[in-house]
Amino acid sequence: MKKISILGSTGSIGTQTLEVVRENGDISVLGLAAGNNIDLLENQIREFHPEKAAVWSEERAKELRLRIADTDTKVCSGMDGLIEIAVMEGAQMVVTAIVGMIGIRPTMEAIKAGKDIALANKETLVTAGHLIMPLAERRGVSILPVDSEHSAIFQSLQGNEANQVKKILLTASGGPFRGKKQEELLEIRAQDALKHPNWTMGAKITIDSSTMVNKGLEVIEAKWLFGLGVEDVQVVVQPQSVIHSMVEYADGAVMAQLGTPDMKLPIQYALYYPERRYLPGERLDFWKIGKLDFEKPDMDTFYALKLAYEAGEKGGSLPTVFNAANELAVSMFLKGDIKYLEIVEIIEDCMSVHKNIEIPSLEQILETEAAVYERINSRR
Repeated sequence: MKKISILGSTGSIGTQTLEVVRENGDISVLGLAAGNNIDLLENQIREFHPEKAAVWSEERAKELRLRIADTDTKVCSGMDGLIEIAVMEGAQMVVTAIVGMIGIRPTMEAIKAGKDIALANKETLVTAGHLIMPLAERRGVSILPVDSEHSAIFQSLQGNEANQVKKILLTASGGPFRGKKQEELLEIRAQDALKHPNWTMGAKITIDSSTMVNKGLEVIEAKWLFGLGVEDVQVVVQPQSVIHSMVEYADGAVMAQLGTPDMKLPIQYALYYPERRYLPGERLDFWKIGKLDFEKPDMDTFYALKLAYEAGEKGGSLPTVFNAANELAVSMFLKGDIKYLEIVEIIEDCMSVHKNIEIPSLEQILETEAAVYERINSRR
């Protein structure tokens, strides 16, 4: 029986991972880590009986300990708690589904402990790919992508030689505002941006999808996962979200992975790779689909994508600036503190003043994040 730990068990990817575990019945969950949603975490503990559980706040951890005193699950908290879950003895794989740069340290510690990584935390590779990929190689650890697009690329690479890849075609739905111009986005509210046409996701990633920041992060993530330059990653808008991404080879052949917009497919593929298992759910009906559309992304209206390519090409600490500025700006937008278009304005401002560090250490990455937050907060 495979044994796993999940970082971010109460979020969208975490709960769907547990659905896959429940449906298959042959995976043991040793550890669960969540933010502060202890109501859902308590339910998960009672169903899956992990040895350990972690929450961010020690205050919430104390409350959870009281609630589950009748169980054998140990509760820990903070970054130390996250790391404790990430390195649990006996776990073969860690599903990293927490949002943001908070995932970097637990992911690195899990790799050092020899755990395979089912990676759903794109910020980890965006900001620290130059540290994580060599570390995984040295430790003989597999990093299996859970993002639907990167899983699609990974699946399209199976049975082919990576050195024969010409380019990656990274698909995007275009989000809820596809086809709109900047003047039409002036009064966008959070509830408008949270209406994704195809996917059901967490709030932060849904906003990122609407600005195309998410696609920009995925371009940089693909650079590290598949060893290509960002210039070899071409974004293609595919509004139906049927083609999840494609790989073009040196001979002109293009391999694509198609499917319904269901995150349980890439989650299950990562958990059981290289085995492919039955997954309940809807299937594509090509007679009903009729046709598939393809468009070039509008990088003038959604210029966050252009900024992401710049960050990915220059590398160093600049992708950290792109990511950190977006994280705080999205949080401010969701609270109603800034307007929608200010999200990308803030990213551009922070990137424009940053002095790039070519090969940043983990400490320098975290210092860069703090400096970005300080600059944004000084604007208020």
